[in-house]
Amino acid sequence: MTQFQTEIKQLREEVVKMYELVHSQLLKGLSSLLNFDKDLAREVVMIEKRVNGAELQIEKDCENILAIYSPVAVDLRFILAVLKINTNLERIGDIAEGIAKLIIDTETPFKQALLDQTKVIEMYGEAVLVVEEIQTAFEQENTATARGIFKRDEFLDAINRKANDLLSSYLREHPEDLHQALNILSIIRRLERVGDQAENISEEIIFYLEAKVIKHAKRKEKE
Repeated sequence: MTQFQTEIKQLREEVVKMYELVHSQLLKGLSSLLNFDKDLAREVVMIEKRVNGAELQIEKDCENILAIYSPVAVDLRFILAVLKINTNLERIGDIAEGIAKLIIDTETPFKQALLDQTKVIEMYGEAVLVVEEIQTAFEQENTATARGIFKRDEFLDAINRKANDLLSSYLREHPEDLHQALNILSIIRRLERVGDQAENISEEIIFYLEAKVIKHAKRKEKE
C-alpha cells in the first residue's frame, strides 16, 4: 500500500469515527428525551466538543492530501465529498446539542400525551436510523443505500409539516403546557434538519462513487 493509499484509508476511518460520535449524540439525546434524563442531555452537549475537534482534524487532513498528492478522478471526488460530509456531520452534531439543551431547559418531564400526539419520539427514532443508514452507505460504498435516504427524509418532512396543527390542537386542551409544546416544536424542527443533512451526505456519496451531481435534479423534482 502506498503512502497516499494509507492516508486515504486513515481519512476514511476518521470519517467513520465522526459518524459514530454523531450517532452516539443522537442516541443519547433520544434516551434523555424518553427518560427526561438531564445528565444524559448534558453528556450530549459535552460530546459536541469532540465532534468539533474531529471536524477540524478531518478538514486539515483533506487539505494536506490535496496539497501533497494532487489526487484525480475518484480519489479527488472522495476528498471533495469528505469535506462536505464532514461539515454535514458536524451540523447534525450541532442539532443534537441543540435538542439536548432544550431538554435541559425544560423544568418538568414532557407530558406523555404531548409526546404521543406530536409523534416526536417516532420522528427521533427515524432520525437515528437515517444517520445509521448514511454511515452504512459510506462504509459499504453503496449508492442504493444512499438513495434510500431520500425516502426516509420524506417521513421526517411529513411529521414536521403537521407539527403546527397538532400542537395547536393540543394546546387548546392543555394551555398550561405552552412551554413544553414550544420546546417539542423546536425539537421537531431540528429533527427535520437532520434529514436534510443526511440527504446532503447521500448526494455526496453518490457524487464520489458515480461522478453524478444529483442535487439540482432533485430540486427540480420537488418543484
